[in-house]
Amino acid sequence: MPEMKRTHYCGEPRLADAGKSVRLTGWVSRRRDHGGVIFVDLRDRTGLTQVVFDPTIDPEAHRAAHEIRSEFVLSVSGKVREREEGMVNPNLLTGEIELASDELEILNTAKTPPFPVEDDIDTAEDVRMQYRYVDLRRPKMQKMLQIRHKAMLAARRYMDEQGFLEIETPILMNSTPEGARDFLVPSRLNPGKFYALPQSPQQFKQLSMMSGVDRYFQIARCFRDEDTRANRLLELTQLDIEMSFATREDVMEVTEGLFKRIFEEAAGIPLPTPLRRMPYSEAMERYGTDKPDTRFGLELSDLSDLVAACDFKVFTDALARGGQVKGIAVPGGAALSRKEIDDLTVLVAIYEAKGLAWIKVTENGFESSIVKFFSEETLTAIGERMDAKPGDIMMFVADKPQIVADALANLRLHLGEKLELIDYDRFDFLWIIDFPLFFWNEEENRYEPSQHLFTMMLEEDIPLLDTDPGKARGLQYDLIINGEECAGGSIRIHRWELQQKIFEIMKIKLQEVTERFGYFVEALQYGTPPHGGIASGLDRMLMLITGEKNIREVTAFPKTQSGLCLLTGAPSEVNNEQLEELSIQVDAAGD
Repeated sequence: MPEMKRTHYCGEPRLADAGKSVRLTGWVSRRRDHGGVIFVDLRDRTGLTQVVFDPTIDPEAHRAAHEIRSEFVLSVSGKVREREEGMVNPNLLTGEIELASDELEILNTAKTPPFPVEDDIDTAEDVRMQYRYVDLRRPKMQKMLQIRHKAMLAARRYMDEQGFLEIETPILMNSTPEGARDFLVPSRLNPGKFYALPQSPQQFKQLSMMSGVDRYFQIARCFRDEDTRANRLLELTQLDIEMSFATREDVMEVTEGLFKRIFEEAAGIPLPTPLRRMPYSEAMERYGTDKPDTRFGLELSDLSDLVAACDFKVFTDALARGGQVKGIAVPGGAALSRKEIDDLTVLVAIYEAKGLAWIKVTENGFESSIVKFFSEETLTAIGERMDAKPGDIMMFVADKPQIVADALANLRLHLGEKLELIDYDRFDFLWIIDFPLFFWNEEENRYEPSQHLFTMMLEEDIPLLDTDPGKARGLQYDLIINGEECAGGSIRIHRWELQQKIFEIMKIKLQEVTERFGYFVEALQYGTPPHGGIASGLDRMLMLITGEKNIREVTAFPKTQSGLCLLTGAPSEVNNEQLEELSIQVDAAGD
């Protein structure tokens, strides 16, 4: 049996270790034959050390070194020595030393890897996913795993210090379809019935508060059968928190401390607290979204009052239908070509905007085919409100408020990236608060919750439930980082009569309530304390911390965008015996 008891990791030896005998184990990153002396870069998760195989030191090790190829697994012993003058590598922590080998054991050989095990490779993601165990050897990916570990460790330490108990909630639970689709699991012992994998531990963490736990947290795996995107996964890791006898301020304070600890300990990123707050109404007014990227300007301006009496029918007709006219002033945008403006018109059409009006601001005044519909006084007032300067372009959307918001919010973000207005080295944290408790669903002619059925409203808004529910605000809070929602939660309803009223407003019948949430609403009637909580997506948080554009880069074994595991072949077919045991018949015509 070869000797494998290493004394150091490959990234550890330093100049202070010169003269010491050490043993390293790891993978061959590179092998170089320099006319008799062979150099091997030996790598593990901590870094690499240059190993020298010199025939004058150990002829046997030198002969064996001729067989070495990339990704062979080695155990090497020898003495640490200072590199010769001019051979120091300042880019390596071990760049001042090398290991003069006096013993070599080849622990395993390796096929030629499907791509280089190094950073900055140009390899298709599907290939990387298929050979993920090779991909994870790359220094960048090893660093991602280490940051993730540090983040989880920091979270557990912090939550423990704050008096929280880590409690595991069930993975197999009942299906309560809302939001994303459930992943269903058939029950062999109960034919024809199914478990669901949790989209969130929401109900169980609230039940924990009813159980007297007082402070709960969990690093929970959650599952959502929805279309994946660059910032979304089918299976995700959630930092989940719930507190009894807590106000909104209490939950937000604990969350800020948690994020501060993770950002500073896992990535060395300072996070001054307390964090900025903005009401939902202000975010929608200024940015058109409740997830604004506040690292740059291009804020929206409401021009409805200024253009109400103009002769431009696109604007006045939209206002007559109860719509809005809003716009953004783009710095230097007067230089945009007609084709570039047409492309932006196509962009806003994706969000159902019927067009994109524009006016260029020049040293000589305003230029556009639509300026004839406005008085000089109105044009000047528009320019002043939008703070438009010569060389800028003012762009407008006139439509229903939601269409205006969606179109301009996405136009703003597109231009921020295109015109390089965003400082990607900056972290902007922002709490969005005072969300509407309900949104009106025109198709179904009823209210639906802006978050979920169990969100408490502001105390002063409780009377609105009887008079004007659409104006009630929820005790809900989302933490936004650079335009990405990274945490969201609320204070929960703890009184049964108030919860009943919410069901009535939403036109949910008692029978439906019993079928979907029977055990939960019954628990509300057995002495439920005031409580609230929040959940944060760890994967998305790490994507932001590391500056990655793709959430799969911070996850060890992710599925592809189409939900496939190219490494294991999941999802896969199962044999008929398994299906029969589960009382399931597959409709092959659905393939």
